[in-house]
Amino acid sequence: MDIKQYMQTLGQQARAASRRLASASTAEKNTALEAIAGAILRDKEALLAANARDLDAARAAGLEPALVDRLTLTAKGVDSMAEGVRQIAHLADPIGEMTDIKFRPSGIQVGKMRVPLGVIGIIYEARPNVTADAAALCLKSGNAAILRGGSEAIHCNRAIAALVQEGLQIAGLPADAVQVVDTTDRAAVGELITMRKYVDVIVPRGGKGLIARLLAEARVPMIQHLDGNCHVYLEAEADPNKALRIVENAKTQRYGTCNTAESLLVDREVAKMLLPMIGHMLSEKGVEIRGCEETRAIIANAQPATDEDYYTEYLAPVISVKVVSGIDEAIAHINQYSSHHTEAIVTENHTLAMRFLREVDSASVMINASTRFADGFEYGLGAEIGISTDKIHARGPVGLEGLTSQKWVVFGNGHVRG
Repeated sequence: MDIKQYMQTLGQQARAASRRLASASTAEKNTALEAIAGAILRDKEALLAANARDLDAARAAGLEPALVDRLTLTAKGVDSMAEGVRQIAHLADPIGEMTDIKFRPSGIQVGKMRVPLGVIGIIYEARPNVTADAAALCLKSGNAAILRGGSEAIHCNRAIAALVQEGLQIAGLPADAVQVVDTTDRAAVGELITMRKYVDVIVPRGGKGLIARLLAEARVPMIQHLDGNCHVYLEAEADPNKALRIVENAKTQRYGTCNTAESLLVDREVAKMLLPMIGHMLSEKGVEIRGCEETRAIIANAQPATDEDYYTEYLAPVISVKVVSGIDEAIAHINQYSSHHTEAIVTENHTLAMRFLREVDSASVMINASTRFADGFEYGLGAEIGISTDKIHARGPVGLEGLTSQKWVVFGNGHVRG
């Protein structure tokens, strides 16, 4: 296969399909989504069989158990995939929405209209459900999609893509509106991330290795985040019960997600009161604590923390802990060491809580809530394509609106500029 020519063809087809999709009605898009959901449920056994082929190949190749787990699709997972597509069908259509319409002194009206981005390239690793999620989000937001899933899930991705294209055709929309890259050759990624003529934005879903490669090589703009080093700060006026509950949930509900807390900051005024019970809870759950000198003086089994620990996204039962002198040091520490993903403060002091909201430079900032809430579904977006720590275009969980842009619209009645 000539990879360059193959990818150029996909790009040309996606660009042509994006023009039709941009003008598609909400009813057409929802018809396609409902048909896709129905086809996923109808072909559940075929999807599980395709996934079984991927799993056999993964085990034969000696893939790590964690990767095999992410790759696994169960009957319940297929049901959830279909339900996720249906939920997107029920979300409000952002395309064509007009806002901020205002009269100008000249008599014209000026406002903004929400429009699709065009063609979105999505590069992701082992999870096969991303194929359905990404296709549905791009479809509802009026974008064509080129999906490049991990080679580990190639059989399942092909099977899901066929059902997506079936749904598009039922709705009278071009099947090329969603295309899965049908090769495992890594050179296809290199082509996709440099095809500025055909691709408007890249959304990567994967580990640090993938993101680092794309940051180094991409010529197409990206919506991405590299790390999820999230913090919880227990301020001097933190409610002890809230503090314990929030730290437990933020760190131990799941270890491998980007919104899991990796760092804990505790105000010196309450460290001797809060750290013993928090340290006991974390130790009971098998979490290794790496702390500063003050932390280790209070928690006997805490290991010494290095400067690198405070920068680290562990994705494991490990947490860094630091005792700070107050909110100024907490904010300075977070802004230096954080990956600017999600941070939380636990406090009953409203004034300091609002300072934390204003001054912490992260995509999501929370008061008295677990960092685990940093999620598209929890934010009311219905679903997300990913989370962005960028500051331009989209920041935080990226849902339908994050896959759109705005253009200026002007209404006149024969007006001319004097």
